[in-house]
Amino acid sequence: MECDRCGRAAVIHVAYSGAHLCGTHLRQSVDRRVRRRIRSDGLLPDSATPEDPVTWLIGLSGGKDSAVLTDILAETFGDDPRVELIALSIHEGIAGYRDESLSAAESLVEDRPVTYVSTSYEREFDLRMDAVADADPWDMAPCAYCGVFRRDILSAVATEYEADLLLTGHNLDDEAETALMNIFEGDVAQMAQHYDASLAPLDAREADSPFVPRAKPLRDVPESEIALYARLSDIPAHIAECPHSSESFRGTVQDLLLELEADHPGTRHSIMSGYEELAKLAATQKRRGEHGPAGVCEECGAPTDGDRCRACELQAALE
Repeated sequence: MECDRCGRAAVIHVAYSGAHLCGTHLRQSVDRRVRRRIRSDGLLPDSATPEDPVTWLIGLSGGKDSAVLTDILAETFGDDPRVELIALSIHEGIAGYRDESLSAAESLVEDRPVTYVSTSYEREFDLRMDAVADADPWDMAPCAYCGVFRRDILSAVATEYEADLLLTGHNLDDEAETALMNIFEGDVAQMAQHYDASLAPLDAREADSPFVPRAKPLRDVPESEIALYARLSDIPAHIAECPHSSESFRGTVQDLLLELEADHPGTRHSIMSGYEELAKLAATQKRRGEHGPAGVCEECGAPTDGDRCRACELQAALE
């Protein structure tokens, strides 16, 4: 196969568009979509100046998605005095998995204009995910516990560093999976939260949210293209599946989505196009009622509707 744009050897056939692309034009295509998403979501405000820059906290796991995101942001904004980049890595305590990815994360930031910080579940909560998965006090998949703890740490560190934005490496597959999970579960409230948390442009989100805004610049790019981007660009990344991920509902939905996309290219894009409209409607309806969490956690002070936040409830259950 030849690249449709330059005639050189193609490295990928993009089935949903029909394009054949060489390595150079694949990377350019990914870069363009990420920058377009940053513009369309209004992530860099006009008010940012060298004297008063914005701070972006990147969730850097060391996997391919967060590594590619960090690389693109460092290349695009590393020399921009209006933006300060901070990368955060979190060790969950999963044997034989996270050590390698954090080593990749450290290698990635060595020669890039990014401030690097790291922490762990053990340091923050005095627990390790392997032990949590074994104990399983609430009879849930390990990913359900892990997601709560990870979100709690990301929010806490973003607040600590006074970040204006929290950026994560969620790709098109991740977002389409989340959309299908919310639809299959009939969770309209979660659709609304998804929209206000990361799907809507910044200026269209709920105004009184107590959380640091999130953004997902890679959410228009399929996972396979990101993996190839990382390999072609020699970006340090640990490409492996978490040993606990197969037990999750997401894993089942992922298999279904991959089959649908293989048989009907463009399915992921179609899902997200319709889902964003539904999520927007759900968020609009939700805003007519109560706004945001009603109080703060009596244990840690995080915003919550109950006496204790989800992370503190899980820690209590584990204890």
